[in-house]
Amino acid sequence: MDEGTVLLSTFLNLLGVDTGTVLLSAFRMLLEYAGETDKRTVPVSTLVKKDGQENRPLVHPLIIIGGYIMCGIMGYTGRGNAVPVIIDGLAKLEYRGYDSSGIAMYNDGKIDVCKKKGRLADMVEELGKGKCCSLGIGHTRWATHGVPSDSNAHPHCDCTGKIALVHNGIIENYAQLRKELIIEGHDFVSETDTEVMAHLIEKYYTDSLEEAVRKALAQVRGSFAIVVICSDEPDKIVTAKKASPLIIGLGQGENYVASDIPAVLGLTSNVYIIEENEFAVITPDKVVITDFEGQPIDKKVFEVTWDAVSAEKEGYDHFMLKEINEQPRAIKDTLAGKTVQNMVDLSGLEMDETFKQVGKIFIVACGTAYHAGLVGRMAIEKLARVPVETDIASEFRYRDVLWNPDDLMIVVSQSGETADTLEALRKAKRQGIKVLAITNVVGSSVAREADKVIYTHAGPEIAVASTKAYITQLAIMYLIAMYMGKIKGACTESELQELGSQLYGIDLLVQKILNREKESGKIKQLAEKYKEVQSTFFLGRGLDYAVAMEGALKLKEISYVHAEAYAAGELKHGPLALIHDGVPVLALISQDDLVEKSMSNIKEVKARGAVVVAVCKESLQEACQECDDQILLPDINPILAPIVSVVPLQLFSYYMAIYRGADVDKPRNLAKSVTVE
Repeated sequence: MDEGTVLLSTFLNLLGVDTGTVLLSAFRMLLEYAGETDKRTVPVSTLVKKDGQENRPLVHPLIIIGGYIMCGIMGYTGRGNAVPVIIDGLAKLEYRGYDSSGIAMYNDGKIDVCKKKGRLADMVEELGKGKCCSLGIGHTRWATHGVPSDSNAHPHCDCTGKIALVHNGIIENYAQLRKELIIEGHDFVSETDTEVMAHLIEKYYTDSLEEAVRKALAQVRGSFAIVVICSDEPDKIVTAKKASPLIIGLGQGENYVASDIPAVLGLTSNVYIIEENEFAVITPDKVVITDFEGQPIDKKVFEVTWDAVSAEKEGYDHFMLKEINEQPRAIKDTLAGKTVQNMVDLSGLEMDETFKQVGKIFIVACGTAYHAGLVGRMAIEKLARVPVETDIASEFRYRDVLWNPDDLMIVVSQSGETADTLEALRKAKRQGIKVLAITNVVGSSVAREADKVIYTHAGPEIAVASTKAYITQLAIMYLIAMYMGKIKGACTESELQELGSQLYGIDLLVQKILNREKESGKIKQLAEKYKEVQSTFFLGRGLDYAVAMEGALKLKEISYVHAEAYAAGELKHGPLALIHDGVPVLALISQDDLVEKSMSNIKEVKARGAVVVAVCKESLQEACQECDDQILLPDINPILAPIVSVVPLQLFSYYMAIYRGADVDKPRNLAKSVTVE
């Protein structure tokens, strides 16, 4: 995402522009494209740059489409004009966030491709008016492999021009496949993992697109939703799904494929929800669904009753709740492809020597990212035995830091554009200090200016309050800590393998918490119970204190309840004076060796009238019997507990905001990306 996009996003957040407005603008853009708008509509040409436009490339018969899990896919086969249908579908998915877009159209035995970095309007202007085809696919991309650019935008082409691809997801073994395909003589023109699929299908294609795609899928590891067309089979779309959303819309004499239901609203209310490891062949009059081996699957048609705005949230009431529920997937995507033989492997960063020689680490960030840094500090110190300072970027940039040549800075920023974090990064660079960045946005300022970068694959966050970006930042912190522990010999191989195995299964524990809440509604009930309170306190020791800080921030920023987090051992040093009858205290208890100390502090606040809610592991339930309420966590290694213990706090904050009538997704006075000091 470029700086202009970030600023626009921030500006829209401040204005409170709702999704309906965005969809209306997209619809007007579509009408203007079709030449049907009147003079009251702002023409698309006024929204895009006139200079530096590239010529539209011409591609031949076979095209594939897809992208990252939060990208947008839209495809059409039928007897109408595919182009406006595809553009309209992509416009309805713009809310998901993207940095480039593209379309592939079958015409006269070949496929034309138009793709462009920037907004959908840029691509539409490049495309020009009057385009018509009966078979096509389109895509909006959120960069994961390779910076936002025309060449990295989807669709991607094979050597002969018969194959091109966009896909949603991450191909974990793309580097090895790419190397093998280059040896076989294939030429690559992008930095993406997606292009590998195009060349694989080229390798296996003879006279059956369906069989070529099946053979190619057998070679890849990772997540994907792919959509493929071929000029040799000019009314057919082939699709497949593994761990990335995909739906098929059913029409009369025409059918659609998309990454999400909003894309087909207004075209049909009947869809197939494609499930894990399912494969489909789509023609204008027929949809055949099988598994990857070709065994038929009998699918039930799902009737959509949502309106457009509800559909964007996939049935959830708010984007924040949707994003909380996306966390298991985000964790899995972030961890993907970072192990070799069951050991965390970050050798691709080419920082092994830096990690080996590092004397001290500074973790610098703001807000929620700072809280992730606090967890990272404790994890790195424990697993790698390296001293770590964690500091708030707005303070760090004005410190007179005592640098040493072997220092390392780690900066954390969801947007990659946080002003104070950028200045702290530049301060370190001026002193010759190596900087490693953790960010969610490819090509952001932080990503460009740091020496090395690790991306969280959380996808775009629409809600201002961060949830899935935070939890993926935690995942990256653990990867760094474990890899440094390996490089420096601070942990044994068996210890790291055991911890790595638990980390790579932690998405299932997060899902367990979410499922349990859906079944019992316990956290929602507690929020209703305490909805009238004016102040709330969070307590914790060790890693629990770091999570308590994030819990307090979430509660205050979206429910407007005064919330403070304290290290439990600090109660006697002042905070105990604030405790009175009926004040809620949320106590985090996940660190086995600190249970007795924590319970001693809990007794202190209960003796002064506080109502205590324990957020504790199931194995510690008996030790927490004196608490008034309990929110149970699955049993987990204490060092990894923050990833699971933060989820109930996110849900509690969300429901408190609902019961208090606050604007959950756009809290007052706050913006998603803080680009000023």
